[in-house]
Amino acid sequence: MDRIRDPRPELEFLTPYDAKDIKADVVLASNEHPDNIPGEILEWFAERLPRFPFNRYPDPTAKELRKLVAEANGLDAENILVGNGGDELIFDILLAWGGPGRKLLDMPPTFAMYGIDAQVTGTEVVSIQRKADFAVDEEAVIARLSEGDIDIVMIAHPNNPTGNISPETFLIDVLNTTDALVLVDEAYFEFSRHTMRPHMERHPNLVILRTFSKAFSLAGMRVGYILGQESVIREIMKVRQPYSVNAFSQWVATKVFRERVVFQSEIRELMRERDRLLHGLEELQGVESFPTEANFVLFKVEQAGALWRDLLHSHSVLIRDFSRVPGLEDCLRVTVGSTEENTRFLEAMRDILTQRRQAQIMTNGAHARHGSAGELGY
Repeated sequence: MDRIRDPRPELEFLTPYDAKDIKADVVLASNEHPDNIPGEILEWFAERLPRFPFNRYPDPTAKELRKLVAEANGLDAENILVGNGGDELIFDILLAWGGPGRKLLDMPPTFAMYGIDAQVTGTEVVSIQRKADFAVDEEAVIARLSEGDIDIVMIAHPNNPTGNISPETFLIDVLNTTDALVLVDEAYFEFSRHTMRPHMERHPNLVILRTFSKAFSLAGMRVGYILGQESVIREIMKVRQPYSVNAFSQWVATKVFRERVVFQSEIRELMRERDRLLHGLEELQGVESFPTEANFVLFKVEQAGALWRDLLHSHSVLIRDFSRVPGLEDCLRVTVGSTEENTRFLEAMRDILTQRRQAQIMTNGAHARHGSAGELGY
């Protein structure tokens, strides 16, 4: 044949998630931990690496890691499912509870993969836009759920990229209003300390998502997990790929989770740096920053796209540009990095905004001189 059959028509207008790989000296774009895992843990791995069985398939269900996570959350291993990052688990949930004829309730602006994965699986997306301050429109959400035809609800808590949390009372109202599967995405739980875990027993439709990518320095390992009722986990297991979490990632994540207390001081330091970033942005003329419970800060500034480029090309500082996303116009997001990285970002911001003001003053002066000359000529 001299041609190929067309792919699924649903893909024609789908834009893939663009995880850009842009190089910079200071990378504050993807909400990663600024540091590698602690040296003593790296040494532990180095001593044992020659004996690691690279030639063997991994445990298909990550039993050891599931057991540890279960114990830490007062659950049984059957209540835990480990995935190849939170992304795989979001996709698996849509495979199990979504699909043609099914509906996802989304609350943009929020994590883009909810909507993208819904489109990929043929799930209809019902969107209820957040308010101007990025709070969920609670009345609209509850009213829409009351219609009874929603199959999945996904709520980032804290929300990404805005950083705000939803009131616990609202999340409980959602769980009480619908029999849809409700995913509460707690990817930034270690920074917010807000969790819906105490409500799991009373609400069989509640699923909680967490990850090792943020607070535990394992973005490169791609390990996430969900907490849910055994019956829910069993259904999601039916659609997940076998061996989706490789043996090395399981090994590393298991050791890191055993030693998770080591990360607490670093998490506290990142939260202090978060406050410093917020304060530093508030001091900059023309910048509006938003409250956050995560390890990033969203802020708004005029000509945000140009500022993003100036940060990258003039100062080698990479942050995330959301300025063309509906509901996030003129918004940028900066990850909380190390003290040195945050200082360099704030200094670069001051430099760029100062140059902008000086250029504006010169432009205004030129216009004034031109206007005066025109009046004299008349």
